[in-house]
Amino acid sequence: MGDRVASVRFGHYAVPLAQPVSDAKVATGRQRPLSRIDVLTCEIMTDDGLEGLGFSYTTRAGCRAQFAHAKEVGEILLGRDPSDIARLYDGLLWAGASVGRSGVATQALAAVDVALWDLKGKRAGLPLAKLLGSYRDSVRTYNTSGGYLQAPVEEVKERARRSLSEGIGGIKIKVGQPDTREDLRRLAAVREHLGDDVPLMVDANQQWDRATALRFGRAVEELGLVWIEEPLDAYDTEGHAELAAALDTPIATGEMLSSVPDLVRLIDLRAVGFLQPDVPRVGGITPYLKVAALADHAHLQVAPHFVMEIHVHLAAAYPRESWVEHIEWLSPLFEERLEIEGGRMRVPDRPGLGLSLADAAAAWRLDQVEFGGVAGGRSGRGVFDGVAAERSDQGAFGEVPAGRSEEVEFGGVAAGWSGRVEFRADAG
Repeated sequence: MGDRVASVRFGHYAVPLAQPVSDAKVATGRQRPLSRIDVLTCEIMTDDGLEGLGFSYTTRAGCRAQFAHAKEVGEILLGRDPSDIARLYDGLLWAGASVGRSGVATQALAAVDVALWDLKGKRAGLPLAKLLGSYRDSVRTYNTSGGYLQAPVEEVKERARRSLSEGIGGIKIKVGQPDTREDLRRLAAVREHLGDDVPLMVDANQQWDRATALRFGRAVEELGLVWIEEPLDAYDTEGHAELAAALDTPIATGEMLSSVPDLVRLIDLRAVGFLQPDVPRVGGITPYLKVAALADHAHLQVAPHFVMEIHVHLAAAYPRESWVEHIEWLSPLFEERLEIEGGRMRVPDRPGLGLSLADAAAAWRLDQVEFGGVAGGRSGRGVFDGVAAERSDQGAFGEVPAGRSEEVEFGGVAAGWSGRVEFRADAG
């Protein structure tokens, strides 16, 4: 029979930022400043006592919806072989088929999928990169968190200097202000400060129309940028393709797309020089690998967006060396830290992702639920949303576990935890 999933735990965490940040969407009134990252975690334990940790995230809104969807479909993992990742992913998709295969539905599944891959790496005793088949033991890395628009240009320059002194290899700054001339002045000042040899990227966060993006791209050709990121609406694939054909500076986009077909369209239309899939947004490592294989076939660079804790492994396993984004916002959630030196981020040598939740993370937990049976010495009765449920090892996907009540109450006692969890908007 092999090892089986004994219990699954989901958590919703709100991780505060040291200070709120603003990009072009804030500068133009589309969104409020970003002050925290909401994270959906999934912890899977097997009958043999192995544990896998995965996570997804949202900014500003959506994590409560992810948490709710994960609770609805996650029970089908119980009693299953966790190594059958493709089969389990397909089962989870069909369990929530009525809400589609993109957006919140698959972003909730991303946490589960990442946990299964983490578990598989731990069972093999290999880091995820090695499990997938790595090409390198470290990856190029660039910093984004120091280049946001709320910071004066002198602060951006100082943050860039500090990042480089800490071993980071490139710098990205935000553009897309209402006055494009201010973007150009700011960018020229940073380039002069860094010198011509430091890799420099810019990110417009979907701010421009096609004409503005083309004018900006032509104006900065001489600065030798690594890429211009998200110059247009994320779904304007044709516009990105036109820009890519017209400019010498490569176009980068893809981070906002939440389905494999959307990313494949960017590849098919040659709309990017750097494809930027995001594991939590596209639905997990399983769909990400499909996109990466097609990108490699098209001879594209892949520079995954955010969550460096996951993407360092996937970038190391991609044939063409690219970049991993350094943003430290999720670091407090985990006990471990990534090592950076000489412009590169080292792939952890610990099995799986090489991550564990920090004790401090409990202060940011807004909600949690666990369901399942016996798991490595834990209580033989788990709970699903406050209702005890015996685990069924038999039956097809979607079958209700034996003994589970169909009437459930949100916020009940969960396997020895506090009986009531309140949503706190000011957590952290």
